Amino acid sequence: MASTSKTAVLKMYKTMLRESSKFSFYNYRMYALRRIKDKFRENKSLRDPTEIQHNMQEANKYLEIIKRQVIVGDLYKSDKLVIEN
Repeated sequence: MASTSKTAVLKMYKTMLRESSKFSFYNYRMYALRRIKDKFRENKSLRDPTEIQHNMQEANKYLEIIKRQVIVGDLYKSDKLVIEN
């Protein structure tokens, strides 16, 4: 299965991190980055191809949600927080 290869998983991880870093709101951005890192770290020892495939499909769904939420967040921009400067 090509979609369960190590490179495909790594590509999904990097894509999710890249898309999450586009959140305009600091709290959303940090939450998304933390959740992605935790979830991938939690599942790094998976070896079953069907389970990996299932997790990749789930990650793809969440990636689409992140992309939509970034677009919606851009519609409601606000000033940056002090912590971001």
